[in-house]
Amino acid sequence: MEVGCGLGFFTIPAARIVGETGRVYAIDLHPLAIEMVRKKLARTGLTNVEVMLADAADTGLPDESVDLAFLFGVVHVLPLGRVLPEMHRVLRPEGILAVDAFPGWSPEPVTRDRLFTLVGKEGRVFRFVKE
Repeated sequence: MEVGCGLGFFTIPAARIVGETGRVYAIDLHPLAIEMVRKKLARTGLTNVEVMLADAADTGLPDESVDLAFLFGVVHVLPLGRVLPEMHRVLRPEGILAVDAFPGWSPEPVTRDRLFTLVGKEGRVFRFVKE
């Protein structure tokens, strides 16, 4: 699940990575962003992406239905107190939350409520596991 898909910069590569048997949920609050991602997808022919106009704090996805959620370039603008419980709800047991953050960002807001545990960092990407 891509939270805050924007114009779909990561959506297309994610769809290619998961392949035909996988599914990507691309979520954004802005209708124009959703429209742009849908147009990009139509040009690529990829059919394994569900583009959703949704609030990251209330995705409407079933419980424990997502293996990986990523917040790339959006963690600083999200209401984490509302979004993290939703990420915890939709992620499968031991699901992964990946956060791309700017230098100096602290993972403490993600681990504070003990919903997630930091398990690694590569470059700017922090990797958390669902508790």
